Amino acid sequence: MSTEPNRLERRAAQRFEVHQPLAVHFEAQTVPGFIQDLSGRGIFFYAETALPQGAVVELTFIMPSEITLGESMPVRCRGRVLRTSSDSAHASQRNGIAVLLDSYHYLPANEPLTQFVRVSADGVAVVGSGLAPR
Repeated sequence: MSTEPNRLERRAAQRFEVHQPLAVHFEAQTVPGFIQDLSGRGIFFYAETALPQGAVVELTFIMPSEITLGESMPVRCRGRVLRTSSDSAHASQRNGIAVLLDSYHYLPANEPLTQFVRVSADGVAVVGSGLAPR
């Protein structure tokens, strides 16, 4: 007999595991992040910054073809932080951040890219590229 309670699935949209960089824009600053997973309504990513619950953020990244059902395209999303979790097991103090997406718009394919050091899901620093802030 199982003592584990039944868990209610609250996700309303299919979730895709996506491992790629993104730029997080909030309070007139931009910081790099790394996407863990993505759906049509939300995103979970890691960043080396703390964001308070309810904070409004803009996220810029390449939307994968699995979601666009066409070509991968640069996109800028606006959303609200639902929750954060700190990963104190790593020296980098990564924060897991879940954001509910309110809106998004596709950017021109020639949007300029910027170089930054990103942190992967494994905590490994990698030089990557992301879309430049507005």
